[in-house]
Amino acid sequence: MSVFKRGKVWWYEFWFAGRRIQESTKATSKTVAKLAEQKRRRELEEGFNSIEDRRDERIRTIKEIAKDYLEGYFLRNRSRTFAEYAIGHLTRLLGARMIVDADEIMVLGYQEQRLREEAAPKTINEEVGFLLRLLGERGELIRARLRKGKSLKLKGSKPVAKVYSPEEKQKLVEASREARSPAIYPALMLALNAGMRNAEIRHVHWRQVDLKKQFLTVGKSKTEAGEGRTIPLNSALLEALQQHAEWYVLRFGRIEPDWYLFPFGRANQLDPTRPITTIKTAWANAKERAGVTGRLHDSRHTLITELAESGAGDQTIMDIAGHVSRQMLKHYSHIRMQAKREALEAVWKNQQKAENQKKEEDAKHAQDCSPNSADAQKVEGESLQKSLQSGVLGASRHRRAARKLLKRFGSSGRTRTYNPSVNSRIGALWPLFAVSCGILPNSA
Repeated sequence: MSVFKRGKVWWYEFWFAGRRIQESTKATSKTVAKLAEQKRRRELEEGFNSIEDRRDERIRTIKEIAKDYLEGYFLRNRSRTFAEYAIGHLTRLLGARMIVDADEIMVLGYQEQRLREEAAPKTINEEVGFLLRLLGERGELIRARLRKGKSLKLKGSKPVAKVYSPEEKQKLVEASREARSPAIYPALMLALNAGMRNAEIRHVHWRQVDLKKQFLTVGKSKTEAGEGRTIPLNSALLEALQQHAEWYVLRFGRIEPDWYLFPFGRANQLDPTRPITTIKTAWANAKERAGVTGRLHDSRHTLITELAESGAGDQTIMDIAGHVSRQMLKHYSHIRMQAKREALEAVWKNQQKAENQKKEEDAKHAQDCSPNSADAQKVEGESLQKSLQSGVLGASRHRRAARKLLKRFGSSGRTRTYNPSVNSRIGALWPLFAVSCGILPNSA
């Protein structure tokens, strides 16, 4: 411990972790300077060893820290609706609990209480995730213990998204076109032909739509990859948006770039400067008239599935849908049973085609080298010479080959010590000829 005086002010100086610490106490008393040095040493030692006195923090209630957490969450994240919903349930059921009271038993009790309230397992898992993040380091410890006990997340049935068939799509389009709501038809066409999400559709401005160049730009989106993406307008979507623009001009007299495609309000009290809040009622009515069940979001699943079945590349689909990973693309793409059946059927047909071609080639080769069935029965009881003379082989080229073999052995005018008969000569060469044509197996 070392303190010294400079002018009227006392300083302290010491070494910590290989570094020289020299600071002013701003005090004129030596006793105060010594206490200040001791406190500074203590702070450095506790910080170096991660030892902190946080008793005041640990006695705060979950309701108090939830309020601070939400303020920071709103600054860092765009969507706040679900966060407010989840933390609202946490503060309702656990708000009076102090951080020091939080443990895995409290979390398991919260899960059970929410299950009794018939909350969905997925919703409860999200709420528990918020709770553990609220608790900071203590939450990470509880998370590790729950994960070790395999009780961190509740198991729930995985929702199977629906892909509309062409007939269902047609029914929905016709029902929405005849609906009283001017918003449901263009909104459905945006979902079916552009794969836009519900919130993206409701917040589209006219400045984002270029009917001349036939494309639109997505504004505020759920993901960074989705925001700012450009989507071409196919013929069906272009026609729907042109009709909607005509209605818009008749209703408001003009179109302003900052106005929303789907204005807020009802009937004669529409406000184009504000976006429509929901299209659930119009969608429910359209579904009922069409006799189809499903969500508007399933139209997005349908488009992505159709793109995948058409052979479009993964990057193209992700650019249109606004996905950030192939894992999410896999979640949205539901290759339909008929497409799977056709793909497997095509594999089988290709195999059958290859097998049939091989059989045809083998049959053609056998026909060229072997006698026909009728002649083959005739050969069994006759000698080779008689078979050749009576046309057992059934082809003139076989007879020509036999004559060439006779000439190779010479004519009858030559003198030989051993002069076998013609029958014997041909009989000796027949096995070689039969093996070469595949009539007899090769014993060698």
